[in-house]
Amino acid sequence: MRNGAKAALVGGVFLGMVGAAGFGVYELVGDVGGGGDGVEAAAAEKPAGPPTRAEAAKAAKAFFAAWSRRDTAEAAQLTDNAVAARTALTDYFEAAHVSHVRVTAEEPVGRTVGYAVEATVSVGEHRGTWKYEGELEVVRGETTGRPLVDWAPEVLHPDLQAGDTLQAGEAEVPPIRLVDRAGQELKRSEHPSLGPLLDKLRDRYGKQASGEPGVELWIDPESSAPRQTLLTLAEGKPGTVRTTLSAAAQRAAEQAVAGRAEASVVALRPSTGEILAVADHRADGFDASFLGQLAPGSTMKIVSASLLIDKGLTAAEGAAPCPPSATWQSQTFNNLPGLAPNEHATLADSFARSCNTAFVKFADELKVDDLTRQAQEVFGLARDDWRIGVPSFDGRVPASGGPDTAAALIGQGQVQLNPLTLASVTATARTGAFRQPVLVPRELIDGELAQARGLAPGTAAQLRAMMHRTATSGSAAGALAGLGGDIGAKTGSAEVDGQATANSWFTAYRGDLAVAAVAEQGGRGGESAGPIVAAVLRSGA
Repeated sequence: MRNGAKAALVGGVFLGMVGAAGFGVYELVGDVGGGGDGVEAAAAEKPAGPPTRAEAAKAAKAFFAAWSRRDTAEAAQLTDNAVAARTALTDYFEAAHVSHVRVTAEEPVGRTVGYAVEATVSVGEHRGTWKYEGELEVVRGETTGRPLVDWAPEVLHPDLQAGDTLQAGEAEVPPIRLVDRAGQELKRSEHPSLGPLLDKLRDRYGKQASGEPGVELWIDPESSAPRQTLLTLAEGKPGTVRTTLSAAAQRAAEQAVAGRAEASVVALRPSTGEILAVADHRADGFDASFLGQLAPGSTMKIVSASLLIDKGLTAAEGAAPCPPSATWQSQTFNNLPGLAPNEHATLADSFARSCNTAFVKFADELKVDDLTRQAQEVFGLARDDWRIGVPSFDGRVPASGGPDTAAALIGQGQVQLNPLTLASVTATARTGAFRQPVLVPRELIDGELAQARGLAPGTAAQLRAMMHRTATSGSAAGALAGLGGDIGAKTGSAEVDGQATANSWFTAYRGDLAVAAVAEQGGRGGESAGPIVAAVLRSGA
């Protein structure tokens, strides 16, 4: 678990540990009041080096046996942090009301032991079976040299973090029934990306939704994260929470990211700011669509181009030469491989072909905070004041000096966006007005929505013309082939330290629909993120 691996909750028996894989298994069954055999004395000479596979198996078996017997003292002594382990194990049985435990474990893979837990949770007259998988690692004790369980909260449950606790009883917040803009139910089973959002919406609006709480087992987080229900012992009466989502757009978004690793997409309606779809396909379950903080690459040129036009430095049909390289304060910037230089290029040419050097060349004529002010005052970004209905990150465009002044113009350096903020930028370009995105009806949101002045009419018209050209004959044309009508787009690829392949970004509008996506380590914008955006646009939501 130290390497970030997380197990998943399962609803059935733990399978796949015998047979072709050749793993041996052992099963430990414990009930309230069972006894234990103790632990063998340490060897006369202190062993050194990592535990062997046999030592890992023996240490894990002893720990599981003590855990299953509810012998929290002995189980804790078999870990490398007995104080923390005993507190957590005690809470596991008392606060979570666990009365019976069955553990099925695999033979170790090195020092790592995978296992499955089947526990009985009893609260008053309500009883339920709790099943989940996990893994632990065995290390050698620094003082004794004994093989010990490497203690972490995840040893008890893979979703536990430091400071979290397990609780069982009557839930403080009733369950909710999530519905889209037309009243159609959005079920977690059909829309897996909505799982984290459903928890957050329940946490924030469940008490207002006129439901009745049930009896549950949940994780009570130390942080401000929403509570996570692990087991329902008695169903409550769900209250209804309406969203701005569209079931059709959500289905399209879920399907579009499903075939991509580490991908996120957001769709919204430019005329209102209503979010129509949000989907994430990630191994870590993080809602990067709303909370991600990544350099957006050349999609940032929508903001940069508007700044150059507003400053009178150039215009869509004005000069913006595209040399093979450009240097700003000792840092050299290049274009993507294969992009031919064009010393006679207009801004529309360089925008459509995504020429980095054309934008970098304007850094000399800008103040260090010009791009920051444009992002904040025109596009409503990076002010930490969005209220969309759930937590979100509204961008970061700092007034960075040195080479980052030029890098920010092409969406690198310290600039950070996510699909939500980029979809909003595209919506502002499409209509000329900034409308803060929302996920729930306005009446549910406390406080005022964020405000920004939006684009001057002439600047908006030029941006739309450049984005239309990009979509029909520029770098976005391949991904949007076959999509006609009122369309516009911008591609981006963002280099990240430590990654061999750039992150793929793509944003586009078609009529009253704006969509933005990122596919981490997906390469060029049109190659990975582009097809995601195109699929959602084709849904016609």
